[in-house]
Amino acid sequence: MTQIEMARKGIMSDEMKRVASSEGVDPQELLGLVAQGKIAIPANRNKIKTDVKGVGKGLLIKVNANIGTSADQADLDRELAKLTASVEAGADTVMDLSTGGDIAAIRKDILDATPIPLGTVPIYQAAIETTRQDRGIVDLDPELLFDIIEQQAEEGVDFVTVHCGVTLRALERLRNQGRIMDIVSRGGAFLATWMLSKNRENPLYEQYDRLLDIAYKHDMTLSLGDGLRPGCLADATDHAQVEELITLGELTLRAWERNVQVMIEGPGHVPLDQIQTNIQLQKRLCHEAPFYVLGPLVTDIASGYDHIACAIGGAIAGAAGADFLCYVTPAEHLALPGVDDVREGVIASKIAAHAADLARGNGKAWELDMAMATARKNLDWEKQIALSLDSRKAERYRSESAPKAEEEACTMCGPYCAIKIVREYFKKPDLQGCA
Repeated sequence: MTQIEMARKGIMSDEMKRVASSEGVDPQELLGLVAQGKIAIPANRNKIKTDVKGVGKGLLIKVNANIGTSADQADLDRELAKLTASVEAGADTVMDLSTGGDIAAIRKDILDATPIPLGTVPIYQAAIETTRQDRGIVDLDPELLFDIIEQQAEEGVDFVTVHCGVTLRALERLRNQGRIMDIVSRGGAFLATWMLSKNRENPLYEQYDRLLDIAYKHDMTLSLGDGLRPGCLADATDHAQVEELITLGELTLRAWERNVQVMIEGPGHVPLDQIQTNIQLQKRLCHEAPFYVLGPLVTDIASGYDHIACAIGGAIAGAAGADFLCYVTPAEHLALPGVDDVREGVIASKIAAHAADLARGNGKAWELDMAMATARKNLDWEKQIALSLDSRKAERYRSESAPKAEEEACTMCGPYCAIKIVREYFKKPDLQGCA
């Protein structure tokens, strides 16, 4: 049985128990939300990861890190180093988006190495294998795509992005309204190219029941992809994006009927004033299924600092109800990210997720901030560093600029440390009764 099927039968799986324990939530409440599809637990039964995660209502907001090779850079060791950096920085899941080298072998090695849930975009492999046979994307065989989805499910991939909402109807809306950036999703572009050249419906939509069969068999979560997401602020919340979202809502109900877990993917570029509306639309149209957003980025001109634009949008999206943030690195729009870029991206999105968790009143999030406040009042530098989301960087700043005279303080304030001054002043005998 799948996680959602077990929950509907009142069976508390080991994975549910682990999620409830790590999140500090009532197991029975978790069971009910999994049964309703409002929480997903991506845990392929063929290869359960060491660190199981839950995504959805009432849980801490999760962060995903994307890694993977490209045609220009296909170094497995580098991708494994990115995986390590992602895990160390606190990523909850990782996606292998490889498009270069031996894609199947690279994925297997990443699967063997990852302690956290792994996601993929199967159409990447299908498209690359097609083009390596001196054929174009338009020659992609839907049978090959479904074979690859089945293969990845058997290997133990926990969730797959499938762009089932890119329909002929949605493409017609896109064509009629016009866009500045058209389609920026690689998977969406692959499918749209095939559909328009063949004048045929998207096979992932047309054969959705077949996809559900595969997902159910292996308890692989479907991440219903936003192939028509906006690639710039001017294209946000347009007809094509909303048309796709309506379709994903319909497909969500069909998946739940078949006891298959789903998540819904959301837009990448959204102005600040439209983020809350986007979250409300998704939650309404997709029946409160877990919402997985890329960023969103709140400006198009932050090249080199897109992780900051992403964190701003992610915090607002999380506070408004998003459940899962896909990180963006400083290299976004410019290059394949390196190990340091991956680490920076994860930390930026972790900050956004934590800020949103605080705004949502999550008890575990508030415990951490209260512990930090206490450590700062006590000038307990060791604990402050340990509690930091990026303790490595915090420790580096402290060690590289160690105070010379006032060891309790920092080199910013030294003898004029406000906390120390007030603490010492309150210790005076004539003020003991004023506490």
